[in-house]
Amino acid sequence: MKRSVDFGHVRVIVDYRTGRVRCQVPGRSPTPVVAPAASWGSAEHPAGIERPRGVWSLAAVAALVAVFAIKRVGGRAAAMHRVTRVIRAAAWACRRPATPEQAGSAVLAVRHAAWLSPGRTACLEESAAAVMLLAARGLSVTWCHGVAPDPVRLHAWVQTEDGMLVAEPESTRAYTPVLVIGDRRDR
Repeated sequence: MKRSVDFGHVRVIVDYRTGRVRCQVPGRSPTPVVAPAASWGSAEHPAGIERPRGVWSLAAVAALVAVFAIKRVGGRAAAMHRVTRVIRAAAWACRRPATPEQAGSAVLAVRHAAWLSPGRTACLEESAAAVMLLAARGLSVTWCHGVAPDPVRLHAWVQTEDGMLVAEPESTRAYTPVLVIGDRRDR
């Protein structure tokens, strides 16, 4: 499944089956070129510094390990596809929206667990693990994957049903959502 965002000076194409990101510059190339060193995300947050509230810690570790396993099982090219399928399944299985406090606690717990993780843990892994952690409690959030222009950057985050960012800086609003999973209007 390919999605794209046109910023005028560049069109960013994300293939969620392969995880490939391509950029098309108007007037330069009729075919998209691979984005140089495209990152699957980063954000400004104090990862692991803020202690999680509640008893989410062991479950957060389990959710993060599950995300790592989902990414590793099968071919690397389809890792993003597998992760989005699991997020979609978790989102559809839950009917009760998480409160901002519940969602915030889940994200902070995952970030705390990620602090000790030996693997790459960035926004994709954190947000997917937060969705899974909340889904284990029957709670849902909206998972978003977006693109910001100049330089082209990608970011994944979660937000509450009403669109409130969960444990994210306001600069996250600079990202244009390309893929949104779990939005109640989609049901």
